[in-house]
Amino acid sequence: MIKAEELILTQKWDKVFPKSEAVVHSKVTFVNHFGITLAADMYVPKNANRKLPAIAVSGPFGACKEQSSGLYAQEMAKRGFLAIAFDPSFTGESGGYPRAMHSPDIDVEDFQAAVDFLCVQKNVDPERIGIIGICGWGGMALQTACVDTRIKATVTSTMYDMSRVAGNGYFDAADNEEARHQMRLAVNAQRTRDYLSGDYARQGGVVDPLPEDAPYFVKDYYDYYKTPRGYHPRSLNSNDGWTVNTNTSLMNTRLFTYSKEIRSAVLMIHGDKAHSCYMSRDAYADMVKDSKYADNKELYIIPGASHTDLYDGGGKNAIPFDKIESFFETYMK
Repeated sequence: MIKAEELILTQKWDKVFPKSEAVVHSKVTFVNHFGITLAADMYVPKNANRKLPAIAVSGPFGACKEQSSGLYAQEMAKRGFLAIAFDPSFTGESGGYPRAMHSPDIDVEDFQAAVDFLCVQKNVDPERIGIIGICGWGGMALQTACVDTRIKATVTSTMYDMSRVAGNGYFDAADNEEARHQMRLAVNAQRTRDYLSGDYARQGGVVDPLPEDAPYFVKDYYDYYKTPRGYHPRSLNSNDGWTVNTNTSLMNTRLFTYSKEIRSAVLMIHGDKAHSCYMSRDAYADMVKDSKYADNKELYIIPGASHTDLYDGGGKNAIPFDKIESFFETYMK
C-alpha cells in the first residue's frame, strides 16, 4: 500500500525569487517507492484550459525548492508548461529520516516518483513529460533518463557527476587507490563515531566565514548560498550541510553506465567558466560515443558563464530559457 506521510508545509511565499503573477502556485505532495513523502511546489500557467506538457525540476545538490529549482519551474510555467520543483528525500520540506542523508538510488527514485505524480494529473498530458536537473541533480536527472522511458526529454544545467567527485575528488585530483582508501578510512571511522554518539555529524554547508584564499568556485558558492541572493533556512548548503557519511554510496557507485542507451532527448547546458564544465563535456562525449541515439543529444556551452550563474542567471540572464523551451517543445510533441 502506498501511504503518504503527513508533512507540515509552509504556505507563505518564502522563495529567493519573486512570485510571478502569470502562474498559479500551490503545494503538493507525492510518495516514492521507498515510502518517503516528497514536498513540491507546483506552477501552472494562468487560465490554462487544456492538458499541458509537464516538467519535474530538482537541484542543486544540497539546495531546496525555494532556490534554483523553483525559479526554473516557475519560468517554465510562464512558458506554458505545468512544472513542479521538489525537495529530495531527507531534505527541505520532504519526509524521510535521518535528515540530510541521500543515496543515488533514492535520488533517482525521487525523480521517478515525480514523474509518477505528473503522469496522473488530470491537466497533464502523460505523453509529454520532461525533467530538469541542476548541479548534482543534473547528474541524477541524466541517470533517471537511463531508466525511465516515460521521460521524453531531459535537461541538465551546470551538471555535477557526484559519483565522480566522490570517487576521484575535484578535477580528478584524488583519482588513485591510496586517496580512495584514505577516504574510506575517514568515512567509516565517522560511521563508528556516529553510532556511538547516537547522532549523525554534519559536514557543514558552504564555508563561512569565507577564507581570502578560497578557490574561485567556493567564492561563487558563497555568493549564492550565504548572501540574500540565494540564502534559505531550509537549504543544506546555506546551513549545516549533508551528513558526513552521506557520500558512502556515491564512493561505491558510478553514474551514467547506460547513458549510451538513452533513446529520449537530452540537452546538457554548462557555462565555459564553470569549474564543473569538464563533467558535462565528458558525460556528453561518453553518452554519444558509439551510440545509436546521438541525434537527439546536445551539449550547449554558454560563454562567460560560471557554475552558479546557471542557478539564477548570475545577474546577466545566463540561463538560456529560450533554448530550454525550444528543446522541450521539439521533443515533447
